[in-house]
Amino acid sequence: MVVLNRIYTRTGDDGTTALGTGERRKKYDLRIAAYGTLDEVNAALGIARLHTASDAALDAVLARIQNDLFDAGADLTTPGRGKGPAGARLTVTETQVSWLESEIDRLNGELAPLRSFVLPGGSAASAYLHLARTVCRRAERLIVELKDKPDESVGDEVLKYVNRLSDFLFVASRYANDKGRRDVLWEPGQNR
Repeated sequence: MVVLNRIYTRTGDDGTTALGTGERRKKYDLRIAAYGTLDEVNAALGIARLHTASDAALDAVLARIQNDLFDAGADLTTPGRGKGPAGARLTVTETQVSWLESEIDRLNGELAPLRSFVLPGGSAASAYLHLARTVCRRAERLIVELKDKPDESVGDEVLKYVNRLSDFLFVASRYANDKGRRDVLWEPGQNR
């Protein structure tokens, strides 16, 4: 378990931060950027949840995702197959990916098919879920770039989870818009 008795350590004053293995890397390192961007997704979800509290089921799903995002960050902060300093390595599992897929299917089953692309808006909850989705896509791009580096390792499940998460956030944004009835649709060429 994590114990944070002291918030500042001064160890990052040189522009580095520690991975879960204890290895120090520059704060602009691609691995740091990848899990830092997942932290941004989590923050955006925190804002979205301020607007989903009236929907207990959706809010519970978002709470679980916020927790899973910490698992994904822990997975990324501990490269390789070795254990972290506290013992077993925390990784994203196929079970978490499958659960997310089932939630996508559940919410999407209540939505009318789309006839156009959706613009962020319609409700605050939907707009913030779209924001989380776009940040999630950026995290995914960084994770793919990290995975493609020959001297780095990224578990397949963490990439799958982040990919599914962006899909979930799209579906959830529509669901939060009165199950799609308040969606703002793109009207191609409207302002030419």
